Amino acid sequence: MDGALRFHCSVCLAELAVGVANYSPVADDWPKVRDRYADLFATVPSHRILVPDNEVWTSAGVVAGTLARTQGFQPHQRKQCLNDALIYLTAAKAGIPRLTASRLEFDLIEQIRPGGTVLHV
Repeated sequence: MDGALRFHCSVCLAELAVGVANYSPVADDWPKVRDRYADLFATVPSHRILVPDNEVWTSAGVVAGTLARTQGFQPHQRKQCLNDALIYLTAAKAGIPRLTASRLEFDLIEQIRPGGTVLHV
């Protein structure tokens, strides 16, 4: 992986940013956490960030809605499914594989919209 050409999805970066922003700024380790993620974001070249376009957003909404209905997802699961569908479809449109540890979520998405490549770690 160290030698691989890596791309990042803006959805993934937003998910990380939500986690950092949700972290308590009065926690003793807040400066360390803040600086770690600020450094991480600074290392991602802007030309390596993939952003979902209008077509991907619409398709991801259909995928997430279909899975929410057929799987009985709760509201928080629907939001996560939408993010996962955005990530999957953005990578698929760019013709690159999605690397993930979330086997079940992406397996469901692949069943609705085959054609992307997911590498499970």
